[in-house]
Amino acid sequence: MGAQEDVALVRRGYEAFIAGDMDTLRELFTNDAVWHTSGTGGLSGDKKGVGEILAYFGELFSRSQGSLKLTLDDVAAGDRYTVGVQSNHAERDGRSLDQRSVIVFTISGGKVAEALEIAEDTGQASEFWS
Repeated sequence: MGAQEDVALVRRGYEAFIAGDMDTLRELFTNDAVWHTSGTGGLSGDKKGVGEILAYFGELFSRSQGSLKLTLDDVAAGDRYTVGVQSNHAERDGRSLDQRSVIVFTISGGKVAEALEIAEDTGQASEFWS
């Protein structure tokens, strides 16, 4: 696959995430994919395999009581990585979180094999999601 196909794959993933379409998301990951979440909070760390990754996504919606909204600001592809830049908004327990995040995707065989999620302020994100 080339850069255009990788960008299209990432955009399709964002569309599925925003729509809550877990079936489509399941198809976009390799079975042994790993999702790394930066920070030190309760949702930080590695999620290994499609099941753990989708459970993490579900936990984001659950903890925000469905308020999580993200906007894909841009996607760029290089030789090794495809990067998504997003704006996030969520509310929880009377608090709100508004910040940007970057997700660095490694794509193999037309599927996401690895993702590294980095919040603009990892401390704030870790506190909000814990």
